[in-house]
Amino acid sequence: MKKIKIISTLLLFCCSFLALAQQNPARTKIVVTGNVIEKTSKIPLEYATITLKNTKNPKQIFGAITDNKGSFSVDAAAGEFDIIVEFISFKPTEIKAKKLSGNTNLGTISLEEDATQLNEVVVRAEKTTVEIKLDKKVYNVGNDLMVKGGTVSDVLDNIPSVSVDVEGNVSLRGNENVRILIDGRPSNAINITEALRLIPADAIDKVEVITNPSARYDAEGGGGLLNIILKKGKNQGINGTFIGGIGDPKNNSLSGTLNYKEENFNLFTTQGYSNRNSPGKALTNSRYLNGDNSTRNYLFETRENDRLNESYNGNFGFDWFLTKSFTWTNIVNFRRSMGDNIDNVLQNYYDANRVYDYTRNRINYEDSKSKNVEYSTNFTKNFKKEGHKLTVDGSFSSNTDTNLALISDTATNTSVIGLDETTNNQKQSRNLFQADYVYPIGKGSQFEFGYKGDYSKNTTNYSVINDGIPEPQFTNTLEYKEYVSAFYSSYGFKVKKFSFLFGARWEDSNIHVNQLATDDFNNKKYDNFFPSAFFTYEIGEQTSASISYSRRIQRPRGRMLNPFNNLSSNVNIFIGNPDLNPAFTDAIDLGFIKRWNKLTFNTSLYGNKTNDSFQWVRRPSGELQNNIPVIITTPINLATQYRVGFEFTLNYSPYKWWKLNSNFNFFYNETDGDYTYTDFNDNLVSQNFDFSATSWFTRLTSKITLPYKIDWQTNATYNGEQKQAQGKSLGNFSMNLGFSKDILKDKGTVSLNVSDVFNSRKRISETYIPGQVDSYGEMQWRVRQINFSFTYRFNVQKNEKERKPRNGQQDDGGDFPG
Repeated sequence: MKKIKIISTLLLFCCSFLALAQQNPARTKIVVTGNVIEKTSKIPLEYATITLKNTKNPKQIFGAITDNKGSFSVDAAAGEFDIIVEFISFKPTEIKAKKLSGNTNLGTISLEEDATQLNEVVVRAEKTTVEIKLDKKVYNVGNDLMVKGGTVSDVLDNIPSVSVDVEGNVSLRGNENVRILIDGRPSNAINITEALRLIPADAIDKVEVITNPSARYDAEGGGGLLNIILKKGKNQGINGTFIGGIGDPKNNSLSGTLNYKEENFNLFTTQGYSNRNSPGKALTNSRYLNGDNSTRNYLFETRENDRLNESYNGNFGFDWFLTKSFTWTNIVNFRRSMGDNIDNVLQNYYDANRVYDYTRNRINYEDSKSKNVEYSTNFTKNFKKEGHKLTVDGSFSSNTDTNLALISDTATNTSVIGLDETTNNQKQSRNLFQADYVYPIGKGSQFEFGYKGDYSKNTTNYSVINDGIPEPQFTNTLEYKEYVSAFYSSYGFKVKKFSFLFGARWEDSNIHVNQLATDDFNNKKYDNFFPSAFFTYEIGEQTSASISYSRRIQRPRGRMLNPFNNLSSNVNIFIGNPDLNPAFTDAIDLGFIKRWNKLTFNTSLYGNKTNDSFQWVRRPSGELQNNIPVIITTPINLATQYRVGFEFTLNYSPYKWWKLNSNFNFFYNETDGDYTYTDFNDNLVSQNFDFSATSWFTRLTSKITLPYKIDWQTNATYNGEQKQAQGKSLGNFSMNLGFSKDILKDKGTVSLNVSDVFNSRKRISETYIPGQVDSYGEMQWRVRQINFSFTYRFNVQKNEKERKPRNGQQDDGGDFPG
């Protein structure tokens, strides 16, 4: 606090001195003092701005800010001045043509709240972790103690309506068909799941959860959209935040955000380094069956992982305010990671009577490297009419992933040692172009249209060498090209208490899936129309209801398409399906929100219908490994899927020292479809996959301020049992704890959190395929983690006020949602 006052005073003094020296060295020095208060409550206003502008020489400007008692003192030169007193969210007060010939006390100046700006101001000290709105939820990362020292995956796993399974797959209201954006743009990472584990949580400002996006957004993602907004400084002058952390298992990290803002430009950078070990474990106990479902033999497989990763994540950018209405923003992002994964698979074999036979040990030594570079640029033009806006955006990125694995194979019943060498090298480039134009039409109405081009190319080289001999069935180069062009238009208007938003989006898709090693070229071209409609009714000042509809698409990519993908286990093999078609979803959502003094209640009833939905099926390959059938898992388009659900979210603050947030989601899932394939004996096999299931999950977050201003946060999550096409996932409970305390006069914060307190966060599944296999599996991606972190802020007030952009736009990179 004192540093801010000292720096501000020095800068203002220097400006005043230079102005006096240049304009009139002999002019009399004076001091202007006074006090600023809030008109209604009479509370002093700290950090109010006082500006003196010389009426005869506009370049001669003097100023100051108020202290914690609302008092100010301005060193100026004698003359005639326009005096302006301002404070965010309050109406400014102006004293015109005030003649100042000597020291002057302006007395007490009262500022009145500006009702038109109140909804555009966020008071960080009062902001809850989750803001509930009718059309979306906004999760403010900085207030969550659970994610200190964590990654974006940890952030997402703490958000209402969102779940992240043990393998890092993200689902929204139980639906994994989710579109994930970073700063409003699709991630340029090849593997989005891995990318979310590399970006530190400390780099995230907030996450927007949009369950039913309008035509303005990409049509991708039948389950909804998540927009991850990175931090970007906004305060005047030089300011920053630095965070260091350590953890067990190993989790060392250091990150910082630095910002320098002046009247015509804003420079900012975020830098982060981490060195982590994420040990995990898994088991699969399988009973293999004969055709009559009698027991053939047993295989009990256990797996232990040590995932070592060293990563760097950084960006640098600037905003150039060319004029008051024209801004040019440029950002360069760079991510790099290096990792080792030691995967130890132990297989115990038993005969039909469960008598031990022998043990096999496969150890996978995996070395991976990733490099990601992205440049983005934005031009924003605000016209004279409020809300009249034009934005032009571009993004150009390149991503390279390399992976080399050596798999040693030994068994107790033989002296032969097998050795597999696998390589998986991927390179992706992505170019985005977009323009959006918004034009207000009268009061309460708005027209918008825009264009977006998304052009990406991914090349994957995969090969397997077994004991020095290449394996053709596991060697291929897959080339994936995706060119999508889109136009959209929307019109919104308000009639009394009713609000309407109609939109339409047209996307032209040109997809190439080429298997270069086998000369198998596949081109899919399709263009689709995606309408959307939203209706809102304001029942009262604090109560609203809505109904919305949109059509969405999910395009298969990457691992889902690559038929040569994984050889970690020699008996459970995953392969992609290059002939997958996109899935289309029609989504409808009925929402209701009610606010009371201490409680906000938001609920929705939703329904989705997806055609050609993706399902994972398991089938025998016909091969045997030591008398054990090799099972293949692959994705297919399996007919139609229906999903109906109900959810609610509560924000409740029973006391100033206690805040509660809870989320509950229940859904019904029904799939209608038949799977027909030709088995290894050239027999046509048909399986009926019709099934219906219900599931639910709930999350409760409690944040309590203990004595000595220690914050204590608890997150408890339960995922209910969920039936699948060939089995089910069992219910699972997990809990996280976090503690923090501000020190160094609120400039520093120490935090301690425990992730997965009971070490119980696992994916537990049962699979039954008649005549083939009956198995039970557990998968724990990361064991319990304990993290300690220290945060230091300079020239950044923890309770600072921050102006939100108008018209629902983001001022931090989020204005790229088209």
